[in-house]
Amino acid sequence: MSTPPLPQFCPTARELDDLELLVTGALSPTTAFNQPGSPVTLTLPGDVEAAAAEAGGVELVDPEGLPLARVTVPGGQVEPLTHAQFGPFRRLYLAPATVREQYAGRTFVPVTDALTLAQLDTLRAAGPVALLALVGHGTPLLSPVALLRATLRAADLLDDAVVVAVPLAARGDAAVDHELGLQVVATYAGPDRVLGLSDDEGDLPAGVAEIVDRDQPPADRQGLVLFFTGLSGSGKSTLARALMDRLLEQGTRTVTSLDGDVVRRNLSAGLSFSKADRETNIRRIGWVAAEISRHGGVAVCSPIAPFDETRQQVRGMVEEAGGAFFLVHVATPLEECERRDRKGLYAKARRGEIPEFTGISSPYEVPADADVVVDTTGRTIDAALADVLAALRTSGHLDLTDPGVEPVETPSADHLKVLFVCTANICRSPFMERLARHLAGPDASVTFTSAGTHGFPEHPMDEVMATTFGPRGVVDHDTFRSRPLTRELLDEHDLVLTAEAAHRAFILDDHPALFRKVFTLGQFDEAVRTVGAGLTGRKLLTAVAEQRGTASADLDVADPYRRGPDAAETAAAAIEAHLRHIVPALTGAEPRA
Repeated sequence: MSTPPLPQFCPTARELDDLELLVTGALSPTTAFNQPGSPVTLTLPGDVEAAAAEAGGVELVDPEGLPLARVTVPGGQVEPLTHAQFGPFRRLYLAPATVREQYAGRTFVPVTDALTLAQLDTLRAAGPVALLALVGHGTPLLSPVALLRATLRAADLLDDAVVVAVPLAARGDAAVDHELGLQVVATYAGPDRVLGLSDDEGDLPAGVAEIVDRDQPPADRQGLVLFFTGLSGSGKSTLARALMDRLLEQGTRTVTSLDGDVVRRNLSAGLSFSKADRETNIRRIGWVAAEISRHGGVAVCSPIAPFDETRQQVRGMVEEAGGAFFLVHVATPLEECERRDRKGLYAKARRGEIPEFTGISSPYEVPADADVVVDTTGRTIDAALADVLAALRTSGHLDLTDPGVEPVETPSADHLKVLFVCTANICRSPFMERLARHLAGPDASVTFTSAGTHGFPEHPMDEVMATTFGPRGVVDHDTFRSRPLTRELLDEHDLVLTAEAAHRAFILDDHPALFRKVFTLGQFDEAVRTVGAGLTGRKLLTAVAEQRGTASADLDVADPYRRGPDAAETAAAAIEAHLRHIVPALTGAEPRA
């Protein structure tokens, strides 16, 4: 029977560092992976491990496919095939035997960070030194290349110093890292003296400081990946685009959009929507985003990215590239996302036409490590975006409140939110909303919005009802779009005012606990008059909440829909009469004309 060919496997950056140490003999007499008691391990994926067990070994290759070594399975014995031939400062990666031969008699100094002026003074007193830059994955405080550049620059400031690159990877265990570090450094130094420098946060030499600043810029100059994740229809792409607009308006950072649909067309064409292909798509997005962050740019991504493992892989790519990963969880509930369903995807998924659809037939793993969580239900884009901007400002990565970009202010605790409700949200409640805003003025401490008990999404205001705005000086109704009433909207608002008693009953039948904040427009007007003058804002709402009267149908504002201009004007006049009394009571200011 012929022996099957050895499977090939490309180790991680940490495992490549380990391999180089093994091949060069830096861990002598340890010459194998997975030896008992050894801190050096090689983890093979399940399919590769099975193939390696059958073939009796595995061939390790670099990212370009160049064979580096063979490893027996089981046993883990390492047979070198070649050494890594490319990479920055490859000339400094010397085998321990070569270092002991060329630099015998020197003082050996392990280095994991840029050397300070005080540390250089210590080294000048140590005589000829060999600076061992520990550049393995996860070990240096700087990136490996920056540590070597900074160490070479520092060596130029000493009388007699050489630099050696040592690929010592961190293990994630302080005790193991310490033990392994001692072993490796001792192997390079041989019988010569090893000098450990004490930590020093003093000043850096000028040339070294420039290298450190370039490698570790402050947060506001660091490459940044803004990663929006959430269900389809959650509003993540809308928020991502709004944030991009702010960044472009500010004009201080280079910005690249990696929107899910755009990436599918240009980067991931040909991939299916199977779980494996969707995760491949996310990893492609992550790799491109990481490269953008490597060069100091800002990448804005908005895939669904339902699985934590893949999101963590993207985070790792970005952090390894020296960028910052900022995760935004757009946590709009499934019910609201399905209600929006502008593309009809949820309906198809419910019918079984789309397999493995996130939220229906495939899970969404809620992030535990999000930098900010946003629910777009019942909120404007600016209001939801304000949460993201505030978190970015706090983190120090972006401040989009500079001159030229108007800040989005988060309402204070004294700010009230009032919701007007009618049937379809195209006649009476939008008239209430826009007229109340007009009467309150732009600086009011009250926000007015509207919805419909049986409303259609994204429908413009009724044209006949809209004509009643003209004589009243309201001019911003063209942008209005209707929306259905949701439980989230009811919870979000401090006061709910309905056009009819039937609307109030509709709400309280399902949500009886909200009776203290749901009134008809006429009922609330009467209650305001009953509690007396002098109360405004939340104090007014608290007082009115104690008025437990029923809503009389005599105070209803009749529906003018399809009943002509006269009916529309009658409804408008009734609403205006109530609002001219209610709005000043809420805001504490006289209404505008």
